[in-house]
Amino acid sequence: MPPLLTAREVCQPLRDAALGVLALRLSETPAGAGLVAVDIEGWCLVLDFEGGRLHHCESARCPDGREGALDSWQNYGTDPVSLLSTWELGQIERLLAQHG
Repeated sequence: MPPLLTAREVCQPLRDAALGVLALRLSETPAGAGLVAVDIEGWCLVLDFEGGRLHHCESARCPDGREGALDSWQNYGTDPVSLLSTWELGQIERLLAQHG
Protein backbone atom coordinates (compact mmCIF):
# COMPACT_ATOMS: atom_id res chain seq x y z
CA MET A 1 0.00 0.00 0.00
CA PRO A 2 1.46 3.40 -0.99
CA PRO A 3 2.03 5.98 1.76
CA LEU A 4 -0.84 8.33 2.53
CA LEU A 5 -0.76 11.89 1.26
CA THR A 6 0.18 14.43 3.88
CA ALA A 7 -1.73 17.65 4.47
CA ARG A 8 1.27 19.61 3.16
CA GLU A 9 1.31 17.64 -0.10
CA VAL A 10 -2.40 18.29 -0.65
CA CYS A 11 -2.05 21.96 0.27
CA GLN A 12 0.43 22.58 -2.56
CA PRO A 13 -1.98 22.14 -5.50
CA LEU A 14 -4.48 24.34 -3.63
CA ARG A 15 -1.77 27.02 -3.31
CA ASP A 16 -0.86 26.63 -6.98
CA ALA A 17 -4.53 27.01 -7.97
CA ALA A 18 -4.82 30.13 -5.80
CA LEU A 19 -1.79 31.59 -7.58
CA GLY A 20 -3.16 30.66 -11.02
CA VAL A 21 -0.30 28.23 -11.72
CA LEU A 22 -2.66 25.23 -11.90
CA ALA A 23 -6.25 25.23 -13.17
CA LEU A 24 -9.05 24.34 -10.75
CA ARG A 25 -12.24 22.93 -12.23
CA LEU A 26 -15.30 21.32 -10.75
CA SER A 27 -15.46 17.57 -11.19
CA GLU A 28 -18.52 15.86 -12.62
CA THR A 29 -18.48 13.44 -9.69
CA PRO A 30 -21.17 14.24 -7.13
CA ALA A 31 -19.58 14.80 -3.74
CA GLY A 32 -22.54 14.99 -1.35
CA ALA A 33 -24.30 17.71 0.60
CA GLY A 34 -22.03 20.67 1.33
CA LEU A 35 -19.17 19.01 -0.52
CA VAL A 36 -17.67 19.85 -3.89
CA ALA A 37 -15.34 17.66 -5.94
CA VAL A 38 -12.63 19.50 -7.84
CA ASP A 39 -9.83 18.56 -10.18
CA ILE A 40 -6.59 20.52 -10.01
CA GLU A 41 -4.67 19.16 -12.99
CA GLY A 42 -4.90 15.52 -11.93
CA TRP A 43 -5.37 16.09 -8.21
CA CYS A 44 -8.89 15.04 -7.19
CA LEU A 45 -10.05 16.80 -4.03
CA VAL A 46 -13.33 16.69 -2.16
CA LEU A 47 -13.78 19.99 -0.33
CA ASP A 48 -16.26 21.04 2.34
CA PHE A 49 -17.48 24.29 0.76
CA GLU A 50 -20.71 25.71 2.05
CA GLY A 51 -22.11 29.20 2.33
CA GLY A 52 -19.23 30.59 0.28
CA ARG A 53 -16.66 29.34 2.81
CA LEU A 54 -14.08 26.59 2.41
CA HIS A 55 -13.99 24.66 5.69
CA HIS A 56 -11.70 21.69 5.06
CA CYS A 57 -10.59 19.04 2.61
CA GLU A 58 -12.45 15.74 3.08
CA SER A 59 -10.21 13.64 0.84
CA ALA A 60 -7.62 13.81 -1.89
CA ARG A 61 -6.07 11.62 -4.57
CA CYS A 62 -2.94 12.69 -6.41
CA PRO A 63 -2.03 11.78 -10.00
CA ASP A 64 0.16 8.86 -8.87
CA GLY A 65 -2.83 7.28 -7.08
CA ARG A 66 -1.88 8.01 -3.48
CA GLU A 67 -4.75 9.15 -1.29
CA GLY A 68 -5.35 10.99 1.94
CA ALA A 69 -8.39 11.83 4.03
CA LEU A 70 -9.47 14.20 6.76
CA ASP A 71 -9.35 11.42 9.36
CA SER A 72 -5.65 10.78 8.75
CA TRP A 73 -4.77 14.49 8.68
CA GLN A 74 -6.62 15.18 11.92
CA ASN A 75 -4.38 12.62 13.62
CA TYR A 76 -1.61 15.15 13.07
CA GLY A 77 -3.75 18.12 14.06
CA THR A 78 -4.26 19.81 10.70
CA ASP A 79 -5.81 19.57 7.28
CA PRO A 80 -4.64 21.05 3.96
CA VAL A 81 -7.04 24.02 4.04
CA SER A 82 -5.72 25.18 7.43
CA LEU A 83 -2.23 25.47 5.88
CA LEU A 84 -3.38 28.06 3.32
CA SER A 85 -2.69 31.73 3.93
CA THR A 86 -5.67 34.03 4.33
CA TRP A 87 -5.12 35.34 0.81
CA GLU A 88 -4.82 31.82 -0.69
CA LEU A 89 -7.99 30.72 1.10
CA GLY A 90 -9.84 33.76 -0.27
CA GLN A 91 -8.63 33.01 -3.80
CA ILE A 92 -9.79 29.37 -3.62
CA GLU A 93 -13.16 30.46 -2.21
CA ARG A 94 -13.55 32.91 -5.12
CA LEU A 95 -12.65 30.21 -7.65
CA LEU A 96 -15.15 27.79 -6.13
CA ALA A 97 -17.89 30.46 -6.05
CA GLN A 98 -17.24 31.29 -9.73
CA HIS A 99 -17.62 27.65 -10.72
CA GLY A 100 -20.56 26.96 -8.42
